[in-house]
Amino acid sequence: MDSKQDILALLRSVADGGVSPEQALSELKTSPFEDLGYAKVDFHRAVRQGAGEVIYGAGKTAGQINGILAAMIRRGSHNIMVTRLDAEKAAQLDGGIPIEYNELARFAVANPAPVHKTGHIVVATGGTSDLAVAEEAALTAETLGNNVSRLYDVGVAGLHRLLANMGELTTARCVVAVAGMEGALASVVGGLVDCPVIAVPTSVGYGANFGGLSALLSMLNSCASGVSVVNIDNGFGAGYLASRINKMEAAIE
Repeated sequence: MDSKQDILALLRSVADGGVSPEQALSELKTSPFEDLGYAKVDFHRAVRQGAGEVIYGAGKTAGQINGILAAMIRRGSHNIMVTRLDAEKAAQLDGGIPIEYNELARFAVANPAPVHKTGHIVVATGGTSDLAVAEEAALTAETLGNNVSRLYDVGVAGLHRLLANMGELTTARCVVAVAGMEGALASVVGGLVDCPVIAVPTSVGYGANFGGLSALLSMLNSCASGVSVVNIDNGFGAGYLASRINKMEAAIE
């Protein structure tokens, strides 16, 4: 049972007599998770949260990632996201598992399948140095079924670059603003749009930027209403939250 649709289909089968209540109970008992020893793979994540389990690649061996992927694929999972996956480890993954890998974002999608995309999310960066985090956000949102526009290198040092893209910004249901240094991009965007803005501080910057802490504090103290902040370099978290916001808007419409 990997989705709400799967459970509904099972319940309908019980209702029309195609599956006995005992068979349905057995299915539900065995479906929540699988214990691999080093990981308990959560098959009900999509039922609870609307999207399947995501594998955090850092700190896991290639063998552990392969095992988790194999367990999920056996259950019919597609578009399994693997974040913070370095190129060396990506090269060691099971060649029999289809994988799309983006080295810049350190992001992989295993067992990819076409996905219907809806709405409109904008991912904007202050500079080119923020691209790795921004691409993690954009790819996360796209994999979860959202249309994404990228506005890269539109920081406040050349504000006209951002203003030249007001058409994209004003049609977005959510904007992800990714910036290091002083993190001013989020406040500027927040003052221009009528949708939620997710600010992502990055660790880009010179010495006193303290590994992104200066951008984090600037974004937390934004004077623009409607700006929320995720952790430093957390492109995945921003892309996931942007997807939630975008899908809620789509449901209202």
